Amino acid sequence: MGSGQVTSSVPSGPSDFQGKHVTVAGLGVSGVPAAKALHARGAIVTVVNDGDDARAREQAAELEALGVTVRLGDGETLPEGTELIVTAPGWKPDKPLFLAAGKAGVPVWGDVELAWRLRGPDAAPWLAVTGTNGKTTTVRMLASILKAAGLRTAAVGNIGVSLLDAVLGEERYDVLAVELSSYQLHWAPSLRAHSAVVLNLAPDHLDWHGSMEAYARDKGRVYEGNKVACVYNVADKATEDLVREADVEEGCRAVGFTLGTPGPSQLGVVDGILVDRAFVENRHANAQELAEVRDVDPPAPHNIANALAAAALARAFGVPASAVRDGLRAFRPDAHRISHVADIDGVAYVDDSKATNTHAAEASLASYEPIVWIAGGLAKGATFDELVAKSAKRLRGAVLIGADRALIRDALARHAPEVPVVDLERTDTGAMLQAVTEARRLARPGDTVLLAPACASMDMFTNYNQRGDAFAAAVRELGA
Repeated sequence: MGSGQVTSSVPSGPSDFQGKHVTVAGLGVSGVPAAKALHARGAIVTVVNDGDDARAREQAAELEALGVTVRLGDGETLPEGTELIVTAPGWKPDKPLFLAAGKAGVPVWGDVELAWRLRGPDAAPWLAVTGTNGKTTTVRMLASILKAAGLRTAAVGNIGVSLLDAVLGEERYDVLAVELSSYQLHWAPSLRAHSAVVLNLAPDHLDWHGSMEAYARDKGRVYEGNKVACVYNVADKATEDLVREADVEEGCRAVGFTLGTPGPSQLGVVDGILVDRAFVENRHANAQELAEVRDVDPPAPHNIANALAAAALARAFGVPASAVRDGLRAFRPDAHRISHVADIDGVAYVDDSKATNTHAAEASLASYEPIVWIAGGLAKGATFDELVAKSAKRLRGAVLIGADRALIRDALARHAPEVPVVDLERTDTGAMLQAVTEARRLARPGDTVLLAPACASMDMFTNYNQRGDAFAAAVRELGA
């Protein structure tokens, strides 16, 4: 973990946008606010967008009324005279637009980078959260804790609230709880957070990043230039390695979180109590009680880890222990994150549709036993042998749905051949009711029927929310 003057190179770009030719790549949640902010600062803005659907045309009309040029259906060609590109986070680095920009020496920023550079002199510091899984829950827990401390704050970023809107809006904040994806971090080279955490690292979005090494490197950018604390997961050595590699400001500390007994400079759990041994006087001898495990909703192991990470960032900002407790008690999780739907004939039905990759599904499966597992969907290049091998002893049965269910079926055959498997060929949305019906047939009183797909949903559903809603509706129909 480097300290002192931060030396990371940052691509140049204009600090005064008046008269500058700026291309905004992509409309949507990030592109429209970026185009408006740049236009308001005197930039000559051209928006390029791959799609040309009704929503894109509506957004284009809104921007064109302001005097912004919009090109729909062509996100590949670099507009002549471009001096800077501001891109939506999901656009891949190997797009022809960016390759052309590289050859022309044109810098590329994301909307997060733009927001960072447009902050005012008294801007609220950022507490940043990234990781493969748990980001949204942790950011919302963090915001709840900060609010319990009486601070003006908001949960922003990849959570769906534009950072540009938060930074440039009229409301003044004391601190921001910021969720950042690997995509956003890739395009945010000058970001320097007050404190940050990488919750965990597992293979994900490798088609975008090109390799696990590149994915981890982009996640690790969140630590660059941290001022007070780089928070890492003691159980995930890769996160600690990223801290060691980061250039940070002098005095910034490495702070771990663990589900076990914490050592000095760590937060952890002792006898059902969340404990801080990092932000206390004489951390080698003293500890501060923060909250009880039962204050965390739900108290699943990976969610307790999320709570510890949120608490670490809040404590790095000087929040008292009582606010950690009160903030966690006030927090309620979003839908489709290990959400208990109903109990029918002694069997619990739990919706974790948000478990869209193997790492998230593993954490979900570790929270219950015995389990009838509903899984499948779009694998996104994932393999399932490790997941099944680790979870096999917990499985009463499995019901498989979706386009890539055969990959999970084969892993079950190799590592859990004694587990009964129902393979549903239907890929229409009505398959969920059949899946829940089959799961009920396999389950016994005391079991949990768990939707933890380990896959994306777009083969059968619009998104994981619709998939979770379909599960909950099927459970309610079964109960009726």
